[in-house]
Amino acid sequence: MKKYYPEGFLVGTQSNKFAMQNSSALQEACKRREILEATADVCDSEHNLILNLGCMQGIIPRNEGAIGIQSGKVRDIALISRVGKPICFTISEIITGDDGANYALLSRKDAQQKCCENYISNLIPGDIIDAKITHLETFGAFCDIGCGCIALLPIDSISVSRISHPKDRFRCGDSIRVVVKDIDDSGRISLSFKELLGTWEENAVMFSPGETVAGIVRSIEDYGVFVELAPNLAGLAEPKEDLKVGQKVSVYIKNLLPDKMKVKLIIIDTFTSENYQTKLQYFCNEDHIDSWQYSPDCCKRKIYSEF
Repeated sequence: MKKYYPEGFLVGTQSNKFAMQNSSALQEACKRREILEATADVCDSEHNLILNLGCMQGIIPRNEGAIGIQSGKVRDIALISRVGKPICFTISEIITGDDGANYALLSRKDAQQKCCENYISNLIPGDIIDAKITHLETFGAFCDIGCGCIALLPIDSISVSRISHPKDRFRCGDSIRVVVKDIDDSGRISLSFKELLGTWEENAVMFSPGETVAGIVRSIEDYGVFVELAPNLAGLAEPKEDLKVGQKVSVYIKNLLPDKMKVKLIIIDTFTSENYQTKLQYFCNEDHIDSWQYSPDCCKRKIYSEF
């Protein structure tokens, strides 16, 4: 299966630069229906996208801007928001304008259709693929999984440690790996991320009783405070006044209990750091998984995913 990537992957490659070095190279790319990338400089008043291809100007007519634009299924904001960003396309034809200059008519929709036909339609649950965060909502992160085709990563599939908003974990433009979680009857893909961030034991082995480490307050309950040590590992500390969700704290590790899947903590102090985040670390280098078990075998409570 040929692999297609999120927008931005091709723009700096040698093959992409070679295809746009002159009009003859663009003509060859047109014949091959090759997918190329360039930055969108302008979205005009009619929502046509204007791109600088180096040797000439490229134009993506509004109706060729994305699958679903013409039918109204995709809103025009999907075009407007591409200004200043890499955008994929195939070349429909090269024409000569009234001013005598050459212009390339482009289609992002055609590139997306190629991606859907040759790549996305062949994906199955459990496949691990590249994605790029495009925007964040309270309920999840929208991801480009190839040529600007979007899939949703729900908030509850981002990590085992609970977060209040996807912005607690990601920023727009982040390149990540994701698991294909589900494909519905209409072809819409749902993604997951937590299965790539390690099991309880894989995360717990990075910490030892007696250590004092940094963490982030993720939940405050009457019976205690949940502090995230890693995206897939949180521990419980005794209640403490004047804390708030999202606050950075130093915690003393009292104990690690695999049979109960618990980490017992004592909050030592709070600290301020705009840049501190628990480190994202991938524990899976495979291209596909059929199942994943987070909980240790010795634990009665089982947390797992099946694809």
